[in-house]
Amino acid sequence: MMKKIFLPVAFFIFLAHSWAMDLSAPQSTLADIFSSSVDPNEGNTVFCSMNIPSGGRTEALGTAFVALADDSSFFDFNPAASAILEQSEISVSHNAWIADSALETVALTRRNGNLGYGTQIKCFYVPFSEYNLYGDRVSGSYYSETSATFNIAYNFLAGYSFRGIAVGANAKLAWRSVPDYTDNRTDAIIPGSGLEQSALGIMADTGVLVRFNALKYYQDRNPNLNLALSLNNFGAAFTGFGSSVKKDDDTPARISAGFFYKPFSRLTISTEVRKPISISSISSSGKISFGTGIETQVTKNFAFQLGFLLQGANPRFSLGSEFDISRIKIDVAYTLDLTSSMNPVNHISLSAKIKFGDRGRKIAMSKVDECYLDGLKLYAEGNYDEAIVKWEEAILTAARSPLNIKFEPAILARETAINFNIQKAELENMYTIPSTD
Repeated sequence: MMKKIFLPVAFFIFLAHSWAMDLSAPQSTLADIFSSSVDPNEGNTVFCSMNIPSGGRTEALGTAFVALADDSSFFDFNPAASAILEQSEISVSHNAWIADSALETVALTRRNGNLGYGTQIKCFYVPFSEYNLYGDRVSGSYYSETSATFNIAYNFLAGYSFRGIAVGANAKLAWRSVPDYTDNRTDAIIPGSGLEQSALGIMADTGVLVRFNALKYYQDRNPNLNLALSLNNFGAAFTGFGSSVKKDDDTPARISAGFFYKPFSRLTISTEVRKPISISSISSSGKISFGTGIETQVTKNFAFQLGFLLQGANPRFSLGSEFDISRIKIDVAYTLDLTSSMNPVNHISLSAKIKFGDRGRKIAMSKVDECYLDGLKLYAEGNYDEAIVKWEEAILTAARSPLNIKFEPAILARETAINFNIQKAELENMYTIPSTD
């Protein structure tokens, strides 16, 4: 199994670096093209790490994930998605960000019928070193931002054709830790501790996700079109400790909207637009950003992604791949960020997702299908009453946990059979000769 994982990953990394060398030449021209998109309000918020993707597949898709949201990476994009995930999942990811910084993420999500819930922990950190006037290193530690997210969501009006309207929310707690430094001379409660710059953030997300079929020309039970809207990181941050607590800058709030479309069984297109929101001054909100991604399912166990993100004046290109090995999915993503016309930034991120099953949903759906098909066979044979019984069984099985959906095909078939029986009885009464006794 290790060979199956290592060789494709190594080959992918080699291709990614080759691709980066090819793109390094035109990066100056690209940066000039997007220079008019420079956002003067960029960086005016605290806990900016909340906008850094966990890495892996979401980053490879240009972070256009608000409408796709089909794995445990949804925490950063759309809290409604936990109510529609096919399987329970735990994931770990590592994103080697810029300037020696990194982001580590662990997430767990589960679903019971139409109810989804989960939790995520993220830690962003940057090495911190202090030097004196003589260039000697006198201290070293880490600047870090750690957050915990708690999620709950529910899918309303879930059915067979129209998959429902999922609504969800996240509650977030975040802590910014600033390391000690020796020349701190502020009036903090504990001088030199960094507490006067450390901060607590309290934020919330809310989102909605609508799924249905449209312009679908292939056979597949899953819907091929999603529409989504999400509000992320709305809240407040407080700096200091004890009596020195004060309100900090705005949190990195944003509104995101997007769609996911699957025109063919092996091709996925995801697009998203985001608008940063300055809570204290709407007029100081940042500029709209745009992201899009394409995923191709090359084989049953291998998928390939391409992505593009334009945020401010930073055109960002990415590519990635996903390896599906039994219950484990491994994602590798390479990103070329043309932040600077002189020093383009590139990095690789990884993630691994372990699936823990669907809590009986697949077995229950097979039972529903079996009853429905048996009903069709009985109806074709003229056994209408027995067909109705089978379709009622399919309807009840679908309505119960773990599915908890309306199975419209059986509902319509049952109504048709009942109406046929009614009309048949009326015709029989109409042509029956009354008795003379």
